[in-house]
Amino acid sequence: MTEEIEKNRRPIEARSANWAQKSAQFLANTNVTPNQISVASVFFAAAGAALLMLYPTPAGLVGCALAIQARLICNLLDGMVAVEGGKKSPLGQIYNEFPDRIADSFLIVALGYCIGMPALGWFGALAAALTAYVRVFGGSLGLAQDFRGPMAKQHRMFVLTLACVLGAAELAFNATQIALVAASIVIAVGSALTCYTRTQAIADQLQRA
Repeated sequence: MTEEIEKNRRPIEARSANWAQKSAQFLANTNVTPNQISVASVFFAAAGAALLMLYPTPAGLVGCALAIQARLICNLLDGMVAVEGGKKSPLGQIYNEFPDRIADSFLIVALGYCIGMPALGWFGALAAALTAYVRVFGGSLGLAQDFRGPMAKQHRMFVLTLACVLGAAELAFNATQIALVAASIVIAVGSALTCYTRTQAIADQLQRA
């Protein structure tokens, strides 16, 4: 069972960071459950999305960037508390996947509305969700789940965080949204490309088998 969990676990270097291990250990010693941490990630994403859509100012963009990082910290700690902290639950797999899809959609769709291109935002959110579908589909065939990019979840959130920071400075000095528009395009196209690379990897493995 442990080998199966590790095989289908997203590789994250930050798990070995001292702050992450101490935070996970602290939470494991409390009544907080991994599933609650997963749900908290959605609330952080919703807060970031609200800032993008309702308060698209330099301060709002910086706030969104912070909310995205808080969301990612939740995504890191929920798995660590569950696995390393020994608090796995029968519903853990559901909470590990569904909140991520909701959080991604909140932020990517909000980005589209923020730049006045809602269709691009919805397309990006759909493509992002499909990357996860392809990954899990590979797992359903007995293959190790493939977390490759070029626009996996951590890449999407890095691009959006960077765009928010750059966009805040851009708004303050030029009152334009070039960084945010570029991020929306990169996320949408990159996610679609990721669907292709993961599907191709699955096909290659099936042919070799």
